[in-house]
Amino acid sequence: MLRRSSLAMVLPAAMLGAVAVLPAEADDGPVVGGDCDGASSFVTVCRQEPGSSSGQGQTSDQSGTDAGQDSKPRPQTCSVERLDPQPPSSDPVWNGHEPSDGAIYTRVCLSDVLGSATGAQIIPQVFWAAEAPAVNVDPEQLAREAVDRMLLTGPDIASPRAAATYIVGMPMWMWVNKSPTTFGPNSASATLAGVTVTAQAEVTKIDWKMGDGSAITCNGPGTPYRAAYGKQESPTCGHTYARTSASQPGDKYNVTATATWTVDWQVNGDGQTGQFTETRQSQTQMAIGELQVVR
Repeated sequence: MLRRSSLAMVLPAAMLGAVAVLPAEADDGPVVGGDCDGASSFVTVCRQEPGSSSGQGQTSDQSGTDAGQDSKPRPQTCSVERLDPQPPSSDPVWNGHEPSDGAIYTRVCLSDVLGSATGAQIIPQVFWAAEAPAVNVDPEQLAREAVDRMLLTGPDIASPRAAATYIVGMPMWMWVNKSPTTFGPNSASATLAGVTVTAQAEVTKIDWKMGDGSAITCNGPGTPYRAAYGKQESPTCGHTYARTSASQPGDKYNVTATATWTVDWQVNGDGQTGQFTETRQSQTQMAIGELQVVR
């Protein structure tokens, strides 16, 4: 008899790469093949949950916890293959079904594969289905999974500094430190069902909200200030406060910097390309005072 503990080991190497595999449990829930109502076409198998009337796909929010990060739930991105050879009809994985009624399939989801990079092991799902579930790989969805691997964050604000005190009427220079996770460029790839997508991400603009009602868009990281520049304004990203922060909570303005990451992706060996944007946000506080003149 082919037991469930051995079923997991017959998964194609292309699905799992070099990731270790643990024994899989049979999935007794009903399975609906094809696209799911209200979900991306990238969902390859949709489970009808108890008490539901549709094949709504499970979703996985892998967007992270950074303030301002895109947080729309994403469909579960999975690859499904028919076991070959099929287990004997006496194996409990059939759950009362006969081989003539359908077949045994395995499912591995991309979120599981990505999780293996942090030391987790993949537990593939083994289930019976009356017919082969549809596989429809959406390369943009795969690119978004690749972006999740980049661990992108909000801007690393170098100026204004929270510990400094700035003066009304004096030009302020704003800039951010550049790194692969805070500004880019950054790249990563994701593979599923034989399709590999490579994504490249870089910040193309930063929108600053200065706390005094002013909003400024800077198309770049900004220019670091040097004492030799004196009182001149920043040539790339700056602001001048017209009033102090004394009326604000804690006597400080809340400053928000929202980075727009532009992501370009391509399907390896296919030539198909695309682009989308994501945002990440950082915040700081700063005190604006008045210059005291001694007479």
